[in-house]
Amino acid sequence: MVNGARFHGSIKDATGLEDDDLVVETCITRTLPPALTLEHGLQSIKQAVEELKFNPPCAASGVLRFQVAVPPSAKALNWFCSQPESSAVFPMFFLSKETISPTCKSLYLNKVRGVFGIGAAISFTNYICIPGGLSSTKRFLSNDSVLMSTYGFLDINFNTDLSSVKHKAGSFYFFIPLIELDEHEDISILAATLAWSDSCLCTFEQAIHSYESALYQATSHFWPTTERCHSEHVRTAIRKLNVVEDNTVQMVDHASEMAYTIQDRANINAVWASLIVEECFRLAPGSRSSPLALAASAHPFVTCISCFDERSLAFHAIGYARGSQKAAVIITTSGTAVSNLFPAGFHYIFRYDILSSVIIIVEVKSLFAPSFIIYLPVMFIYISHSTNLAHLMQIFGIPKVVEASEDFVPLLVLSADRPPELQDCGANQSINQVNHFGSFVRFFFSLPPPTDQIPARMVLTTLDSAVHWATSSPIGPVHINCPFREPLDDCPQNWKSSCLEGLDTWRSNTEPFTKYIIVQHSYLCNTATRGQMEEVLEKIRRVNKGILVVGAISAEDEVWAVLLMAKYLQWPVVADILSGIRLRELLSSSPEVEESILFVDYLDHALLSDSVRDLVQFDVIVQVGHHFFPLSQGLIHYCMQGKMLSFTVDWESDYKQSNLSDAGEMFPMLIYLEPYIAHVISEALSAESALFIGNSMVIRDADMYGCNWTSDNHSVADMMLKTELPCTGILVAGNRGASGIDGLLSTAIGFAVGCNKRVLCVVGDISFLHDTNGLAILKQRMLRKPMTILVINNRGGAIFSLLPVADRTDPRVLNQYFYTSHNISIHGLCEAHGVKHLEVKTKMELHEALISSQKGDTDCVIEVESSIDSNATFHSYIRKFACRAAEHALGVISKLSPPESMSQGCHCKIQSISYSVYRIQLCAPPTSSALYHDRSIFYREGFILSLTLEDGSIGYGEVCSLFPSVRCGLEMAILNAIAMSHGSSLLNILYPLRERTEEKSENLASIRICALIDSSGTPEEVARIAVDLVEEGFTAIKIKVARRADPVEDAAVIQEVRKKVGCHIDLRVDANRNWTYEQAIKFGFLVKDYNLQYIEEPVQHESDIIRYCEESGLPVALDETIDNCPENPLNMLVKYNHHQIVALVIKPTVIGGFEKAAMIAQWAHIQGKMAIISAAFESGLALSAYILFSCYLDLQNADTCKLMNNSPASSVAHGLGTYRWLEEDITTDPLGIGRNPSTGFIEASVADATHLLHKFQMNHNFIHRTFTGEKVLGYHLDLDSNDFSFSVNVQEIGQRNNGSTILFLHGFLGTNEEWVPIMHAISGSARCISVDLPGHGATKIKNCGDDKAALLSLLSIEIIADLLLKLIEHVTPDKVTLVGYSMGARIALYMALKFSDKIEGAVILSGSPGLEDAVARKIRRAKDDSKARSIVTHGLQLFLNTWYSGGLWKSLRRHPYFNHIVVRRSVHDDLQGLARVLSGLSPGRQPSLWEDLKHCKVPLMLVVGENDEKFKRVAQKMWHEIGHDRDDAVSKLHQMVVLPSCGHAVHLENPLPIIRLVRQFLTSLRSVKLQEKGNVRDLLIYNQLTNIPSPESPK
Repeated sequence: MVNGARFHGSIKDATGLEDDDLVVETCITRTLPPALTLEHGLQSIKQAVEELKFNPPCAASGVLRFQVAVPPSAKALNWFCSQPESSAVFPMFFLSKETISPTCKSLYLNKVRGVFGIGAAISFTNYICIPGGLSSTKRFLSNDSVLMSTYGFLDINFNTDLSSVKHKAGSFYFFIPLIELDEHEDISILAATLAWSDSCLCTFEQAIHSYESALYQATSHFWPTTERCHSEHVRTAIRKLNVVEDNTVQMVDHASEMAYTIQDRANINAVWASLIVEECFRLAPGSRSSPLALAASAHPFVTCISCFDERSLAFHAIGYARGSQKAAVIITTSGTAVSNLFPAGFHYIFRYDILSSVIIIVEVKSLFAPSFIIYLPVMFIYISHSTNLAHLMQIFGIPKVVEASEDFVPLLVLSADRPPELQDCGANQSINQVNHFGSFVRFFFSLPPPTDQIPARMVLTTLDSAVHWATSSPIGPVHINCPFREPLDDCPQNWKSSCLEGLDTWRSNTEPFTKYIIVQHSYLCNTATRGQMEEVLEKIRRVNKGILVVGAISAEDEVWAVLLMAKYLQWPVVADILSGIRLRELLSSSPEVEESILFVDYLDHALLSDSVRDLVQFDVIVQVGHHFFPLSQGLIHYCMQGKMLSFTVDWESDYKQSNLSDAGEMFPMLIYLEPYIAHVISEALSAESALFIGNSMVIRDADMYGCNWTSDNHSVADMMLKTELPCTGILVAGNRGASGIDGLLSTAIGFAVGCNKRVLCVVGDISFLHDTNGLAILKQRMLRKPMTILVINNRGGAIFSLLPVADRTDPRVLNQYFYTSHNISIHGLCEAHGVKHLEVKTKMELHEALISSQKGDTDCVIEVESSIDSNATFHSYIRKFACRAAEHALGVISKLSPPESMSQGCHCKIQSISYSVYRIQLCAPPTSSALYHDRSIFYREGFILSLTLEDGSIGYGEVCSLFPSVRCGLEMAILNAIAMSHGSSLLNILYPLRERTEEKSENLASIRICALIDSSGTPEEVARIAVDLVEEGFTAIKIKVARRADPVEDAAVIQEVRKKVGCHIDLRVDANRNWTYEQAIKFGFLVKDYNLQYIEEPVQHESDIIRYCEESGLPVALDETIDNCPENPLNMLVKYNHHQIVALVIKPTVIGGFEKAAMIAQWAHIQGKMAIISAAFESGLALSAYILFSCYLDLQNADTCKLMNNSPASSVAHGLGTYRWLEEDITTDPLGIGRNPSTGFIEASVADATHLLHKFQMNHNFIHRTFTGEKVLGYHLDLDSNDFSFSVNVQEIGQRNNGSTILFLHGFLGTNEEWVPIMHAISGSARCISVDLPGHGATKIKNCGDDKAALLSLLSIEIIADLLLKLIEHVTPDKVTLVGYSMGARIALYMALKFSDKIEGAVILSGSPGLEDAVARKIRRAKDDSKARSIVTHGLQLFLNTWYSGGLWKSLRRHPYFNHIVVRRSVHDDLQGLARVLSGLSPGRQPSLWEDLKHCKVPLMLVVGENDEKFKRVAQKMWHEIGHDRDDAVSKLHQMVVLPSCGHAVHLENPLPIIRLVRQFLTSLRSVKLQEKGNVRDLLIYNQLTNIPSPESPK
């Protein structure tokens, strides 16, 4: 076993080589669908290679790799060790990934992941690539896949003929295995590589033969299925290798010798004890022991853990068994010490864990791998004699344990005893231990006292026999009684070595003394079993409405199998917290992949709704895994009732959007909400993590409120499974046998040792206090990774506060006898044991502590303070809100779907969409802008969206130009269209009528409106306007302030207004963030006695808001602060939960739509704050939608008050007073806002708003232009360039008479289709043309004549540029603007620098001027030539798979429609032409343009994605070279933009900013024609204000 290495090297030493001497082979990778097992993966690869043999590649050389994802559990080492010592296939290796003090011992004690490889597809020595032989040509392998590595040794001279290795400095031997299993934390990759080259004396047929030889050996020597046997193989392989430890060639040599020299034992007792320990080690390796027998402590392969508390040790053993799927040996002294083992050893493991594991295996494996048998090793408990057995007898006597005995739980009990002469004679602590457990054990034997008169092999055969009985059918407990005479220590005493006769072979190896042949039978051979399974499968196939329930699963491979099963069944999945997929890692954002498995994570909360319970039904339940967690009482109840359950994707999506998972953010008045803690623990998880969940409230909250997580770094699983599975699981464990709270900490520590992962343990304070002695084991830190223990400290047992007893019991009794309240310092306990302790006070501190603890190298206890009473209140709230969310979701579906199609959900298909540009006159300038104050006529411009559904229903939405949010307009149009389709109203869609009572309907027939005043006059003038508004019927007025030089003047206005309107009018002021903190304080001091409802945005800086609230004592409202909130705004809002912040002013068009507005409003209502909907000077169309939306929020607020037992909220005046600014309106019907005759107040009628939206008619007098989805004009142009003739496919859209033409150039593998969405958006201001470049899409290459040389010639960038120039001359006499991406960007840059007389400007997206270094150019030419050959040889599909697995596309692979993008790349028919373009336009052949950049005469915009590190560096260098700081008109127009949230393919990953940037660039180019010099920035602002606004924005 050597310290090998992966090699990721670059091509070097190419200087002086001619192009023909430098050959690069491109590895083409084919990814196969995930396999259920490793064996299935091998079969899948074998089948793929067989298909290849029938259709062999035509190329003389090549490299092909087949890879498949297989289950993640560690198998590589076992596979390696199962191979024969003498192998015809070379090399063969295992490379461990253990990084923390790797030793020979850790290879089989821990679940060591690594790489197993066999055979060499390619070998490298001194930079020579050898697929079968040597060559004078320097050959290199180019591999874009990050999943492929080279392995080998440095300073090693390897003789391939003699298979000998010699030390030689400067030499190396690297190779790529023929067959390789590469294990990662969340997935394993099985791969086979084929390499051939006729010039290197290795043909394709020979490569196939080498692969088949390696495959035959690898599959013929698979590891055994039993844990015991494969561990024997590991030890035997290490011994046979005679490995030694060395720092240069790291090897180990322990197993070649007997673990002990038995002759050195002090007495015969020690001899027998040593034999027992050694044989136990061989039968069940990986023991963890506490207080240790001398024999165990002397064994080099036994890891000893000691503790003063046997209970902690016993639970530690349980945890180890959970994590490793192996057993542990526990040795205790006599007396009550053994009794301390009972709660753990029997109440948990014997009754539940191993038993349930058997059930898991039967249920999971029976569907997929029926012949695969799992061996569960025994658990050893060494028990001293005497009364401890009486306790044990009592445990065995309970009925549940008898049932467990019937369920095949293996257990080996070693009980120490006194010798026969001390029996029945009154000796202390002596009872009859013979057949002590009666019929409850499968086997009993009482050993004689140790003596040299009896052959020692009798001890070994007895122990082997007992284990055989324990693990054979019927599996169960066995008992061996072990009496000992004095001395019981290591006192020397003569004994005869003749008793060791017959042990020579046993002492020379590491195998058990007795071998039992285990005959395995496949269920396929059993007619009865096969018939039953076929019957079950047939029932599943016939089911229309089924549900998959996933219980606790303890093995990673079984989690993998369940995910594949769920994808196959396509049923809703309800997962238990211990299943490993309840808290799952999300891999793909692709909608089609996400929908492949439907997880219902909050079903219990949905079942709180009576309506949901009446609706949900199912035909059949399939449960996988054992013991579905009995927290889901609602589900269990309905399972028992046999009802039928059906959930659709739409129902699930709607329910998830009810913000239940974010409820923790809704109640920040509580310091820590335990459900919130459960919700965020996934932040500390990764593929390298495991989770241990405590009992009581902790596991219930995790099951109810835990959320999924996404890794920041893109994992291997993300890359391999992006088109197959939406997630992977994570290992989760807990003690759910008796669901006790004792021993949890010790169990978690053992679990960390067993699973060999970083473990996050979450427990309550009482659980922690029950097992504080576990901290002594934690401190030892033996053979495990650091772990984090999160303690939720609510000073007692919170679960009782949620039970009915809490409502009927005196608080004093609850605290003393149920909560068991305490004041114990957890910090003090940690300090006493030397364990790191962190106490977190805020949510931010919790986030930081969780993340940092998972990155540290020490154990850490994180303590979170909580409150029993607050926690109980919150649980009550969240249940009520969950019930309401379920009712609401069901109400929406019932409204949109006929009863008979409820189970199918609601689907509305959009048929078409168009938009119109409107311009209406205002009677005054908008109060939010000072740009119009020098005008006498004021206008508002915007867009009306018209959306038509498939059934002909039309809905309208508005996009405001002042704060353009396309999402808001689209949501408005969609909701209105759905309402029209169902003959309903927007309000009924948002809040179905079935949920509203008559009382609510009457009270909310209208909503109050707040008037708006721009206080530009004197105090008296403003007060006079306010009085007029009050007389009209307004009950609330908002006055704009902070427009004057001194806050004192604004205060005078407010004072005068209040004096005139009286105290009964709600008075609001809006400073729009125009004051400094000092100015705001001055104003606040002057108006503090004038009863303001609130001051809106009083200070300039957000950081001063809370400070202002506290110092001024005045009520404050937020507006601009929430305008730029993130997609999930709740995290941001938490910090503004100050009691003086009384309102949130929400503009749907500013924050990004109705959905986000509703989320913010809900947060405000729960905090007891006002949520005020405000307009941004939109037309009557948007105002009508806002009226109904405001009504919906008021209804929701009423429900919230009722749920929280609060008094009904008073009516709120919404900020829709901007209707008074509308001199003209886009609607033909009047807006329904006026004085309500019954109240005398200015109100907006819900009925009138509904009527306007339902009967909306557009006033075409104010429509400037309508875009009805103008069709793209497609045509072909026949053009000649040099010796080529082309038929160029062209797409065009836009006006031809506005003077601007844009030519879009795609990248390699793209087509002109990918530009169409961007062209549509820009076509209103320019003529847009896109082309298929030669070799791509529908463009055809037609060579002149029949010249074969011309047919094979390359297409250079000069030829393509000449072709495009002729195309430009054909379509326009004017200059054009170029927009190019990647390869198209290089062409655009070349044309801009070489043909400035034809190019007006160029937008360069992820482009490069080429390569400067000659060697780099040579290497790049060779690489691209190799890739071009692979397109022709292997076809486009395989090439695409390899191309998009490269690091350049890391960000694009996260795109929701990545799969669709790749499919669009496969439409090219001319593979030969595509290959010629790849070679001809290679950056290695393109002339370097770096020097030309210094003399650039054309404005350039350089655009690059922030995640594209390579091209960011290139763009920064280009930015420096083009001389952007020169004082000329062109240089001032150069721009460089780094776009957020995207990588290389910026136009696909973030297209909206590209649209905006291209528009801005066009405007800047037009400005050059208007003005040679001047402030370009002011000119741009002017153009943006005077031109028709853009419908898109980066928002």
